[in-house]
Amino acid sequence: MHIPEIPSWNVSTAEAVEIQKALSKRVLLKPLAKAVHRVAGIDVSYDRGSDHFHSAIVVFSFPEMEPVEMVTASSRVTFPYIPGFLSFREGPVVMEAFKKLIKKPHLLIFDGQGIAHPRRLGIASHLGVLLGIPSIGCAKSRLCGEYNEPGSEKGDSSPLKIGNDELGLVLRSKRGVKPLFVSPGHLIDVKGSKAMVLAATGKYRLPEPTRQAHLLVNRARVEMKKND
Repeated sequence: MHIPEIPSWNVSTAEAVEIQKALSKRVLLKPLAKAVHRVAGIDVSYDRGSDHFHSAIVVFSFPEMEPVEMVTASSRVTFPYIPGFLSFREGPVVMEAFKKLIKKPHLLIFDGQGIAHPRRLGIASHLGVLLGIPSIGCAKSRLCGEYNEPGSEKGDSSPLKIGNDELGLVLRSKRGVKPLFVSPGHLIDVKGSKAMVLAATGKYRLPEPTRQAHLLVNRARVEMKKND
């Protein structure tokens, strides 16, 4: 797929803050404008202490939820680990994986945050804006915001808020498991994010595209380590 020209990722923390502030103004939260026929799950993996990052994208047909394409990429990371700046560490290697895709997905689900972020620009929002593709953040843990525990049944949810601002929701994707932290990234709203995450989730806690991306990226990381 064609990737638009991306500004350099090699920036200082202060510059990263300004980039986040600028890009957050371009985030659009609205109902999906077009039908979704291909949904992609994106995940990143690395060994603790390593600067060698690996990414995977697994694309599923929708609503059939059959895998149709999968790619991986690896690269070195220079941006330091600082909470709230995940996209500057993971974004470059994820973009390398996107360059390998043949067909453009209609929706992206990231293992990370959308607008549930101190500057309203988690990795799903950041890359969603850069790529111009509807995106959702579906994280296993909270970065910011307050919430009440949702009910125990699949589909139960509660709002994730900072003050009066609703950033997303805390969603029970399977009965009796820990909830997911779902927030719209770009070109989708909270209601649509919930519906798409549930529609993409099978018998496991995670949506199948991100679950499969997680499995694929870890296989790629282990295999590359064997060959080093």
